[in-house]
Amino acid sequence: MFQDITIEQLRAQRDSKELVTIDVRSPSEFRESTIPGSINIPLFDDQERAEIGTLYKQTSIQAAKERGLEVVSAKLPAFIREIDQIKEKKAVFCWRGGMRSKTTATVLSLMGIHVYRLNGGFRSYRKWVVETLASFEMNPQAVVLHGNTGTGKTAILKQLESEGYPVLDLERLAGHRGSIFGEVGLKPNNQKTFEALLLEKLITLQNSPYVVLEAESKRIGRVVLPDFLMQKKATGKSILIEAPVESRVQRILEDYPTDQKDVYLKAFNGIKSRIHTPIAAEIASCLENERYEPAIRMLLEYYYDPRYNYTTEQYEEAPQITLSVKGLDDAVEQVRAILD
Repeated sequence: MFQDITIEQLRAQRDSKELVTIDVRSPSEFRESTIPGSINIPLFDDQERAEIGTLYKQTSIQAAKERGLEVVSAKLPAFIREIDQIKEKKAVFCWRGGMRSKTTATVLSLMGIHVYRLNGGFRSYRKWVVETLASFEMNPQAVVLHGNTGTGKTAILKQLESEGYPVLDLERLAGHRGSIFGEVGLKPNNQKTFEALLLEKLITLQNSPYVVLEAESKRIGRVVLPDFLMQKKATGKSILIEAPVESRVQRILEDYPTDQKDVYLKAFNGIKSRIHTPIAAEIASCLENERYEPAIRMLLEYYYDPRYNYTTEQYEEAPQITLSVKGLDDAVEQVRAILD
């Protein structure tokens, strides 16, 4: 028979890279949120799940079970083959460790395929995430990168992380760049997914002497940062990155896709009332004609830089270290020297 395991046992095996978690919930449930790193092999697709759920509520539990058996029987050979192709140890889970994961684990056991089943399902994992974040005490010191839009803070983090430095890239976890145009070309995460990714990353960084992160507001796109992280950021070592406007414009041109004119125009409509009317009209015209370089330059001068300067003056202390950089390589080199 299959073996039930707890969240703690699951994480211990996943940390050793010996186990693959398989989410047997429907594709829509998987897309909303899952255990990071899991693969989706659904027992029912979205339409089948809706049909069986309706029978369960409106007819009877028995009718739902019978229909579920009909659906599963037809797809069982392909379902088993797909899971059997995974050579690592396997753990299956559904929403609350109920019929879907039990059926999966039981059938696989009968076929001689050993799997674990997560006790309590995804709901127990979600409960662990929420409770752990609520009491989390972050050990490493925060080294916080400040700077106007386009100074390459995210690119600096990415380069440092590739070199093995302890980095917490909050924008990557959020799937958002943190600006009005922040989700263009990206897939924003919801709060559940963000919190799961954040906690898993924080745990891996807990024994580091410091963590490098970007200065962020409380909200990044659709997600909200936990209070302990905001407090850690506020008491960390701060580094201000200063770069020429030209290099900032070029950095933004490199970071953002140039084939999303309608998306840019829609996003710009949300802020144009905050910009002097003639300037706003000129920016809109540049976006409409896909003249992104002058549009970016004006957005920096008349929107982003004034907002950043106001926020800094009102709410933040002066950075402890200021770096004047010529470009990304220079910025990485200077930040690396401070960290080392």
